[in-house]
Amino acid sequence: MSGYYSPLTYTVSEHEDGWLLKTVLQRRLQVSRKLLSRIKLTEQGIMLNGERVYISVKVSAGDVLEVRMEQEESDDILPEPIPFTILYEDEHLLIVNKDAGVIVHPTHGHYTGTLANGVVHYWKSKGERFRFRPIHRLDQETSGVLAIAKNPYVHQHVSEQMIEGTVDKQYIAFVHGSPAQEEGAVDGPIDRDPEEPHRRIVTPDGYAARTLYTTVARWAGGSASAVNLKLESGRTHQIRVHMTSIGCPLIGDRMYKTLPVHEIDEQTMVVREERDTWIVRQALHACELSFDHPILQSRMTFQAPLPADMAALEARLDAEASPRETL
Repeated sequence: MSGYYSPLTYTVSEHEDGWLLKTVLQRRLQVSRKLLSRIKLTEQGIMLNGERVYISVKVSAGDVLEVRMEQEESDDILPEPIPFTILYEDEHLLIVNKDAGVIVHPTHGHYTGTLANGVVHYWKSKGERFRFRPIHRLDQETSGVLAIAKNPYVHQHVSEQMIEGTVDKQYIAFVHGSPAQEEGAVDGPIDRDPEEPHRRIVTPDGYAARTLYTTVARWAGGSASAVNLKLESGRTHQIRVHMTSIGCPLIGDRMYKTLPVHEIDEQTMVVREERDTWIVRQALHACELSFDHPILQSRMTFQAPLPADMAALEARLDAEASPRETL
């Protein structure tokens, strides 16, 4: 059916016999008020047993409800043949492995060369119409798993999971030093640095932020470490700020390496500065993302392998900062 995406289909149960159609849409399909307002105005947005109906009608057991969303495109994004790696795709979701150095979405001064430009080009080359809807963001220099919704319903439902804290986002980072405890949590409110607003700092007046970490390897008695991290909130630069706040800034992070809160000696600083040249960006990779697929109703996990530059950093640590202690 041209002009619409494939319908969401639902069969009314015996328990729902006599319910208002609006109630079924909101309670069973969890259609948001915003989306409901849109689809009820379209010719085939809400169909009951093949007929267009008002959401005020009562349904009967066995009725077949179909919800259709109009096809959309990102007309404001210029299609460009920018390569990216697809980890998973169906008619509802696109999961990619974003390269370091790639901006997710066009911004002021960066209208081309973004992941969005490449994805829009990819869809157009297949004759498909979707609007670019990233469910979350990654910093320009952070690589890894990124989820993109193909319609507003899927975007709404995965976004709600993120708000509820049921989306599992895991990262791996290589850091200077080693956390005092092998595993733990960093609870530190984050806000803009009043002196340099493009940076963030931990401050009592900031927004609540919590990062869980587990140290998985240490080199040279703790001069550097590999750390697995899990976000329980999604503040800008959260991992970078939190790890710096406990004296373990990410290797290669030029923005936050000058914000140590722990005193370190001159020799240690020289070693850190040398290792910062071993990679051209912060050593941070979004390695795994898990959430419930809104349509398939199943838990899905997507993984992105360690990128070449971080694998090379790990190998150099093994070679030049041995011994390695695996925890």
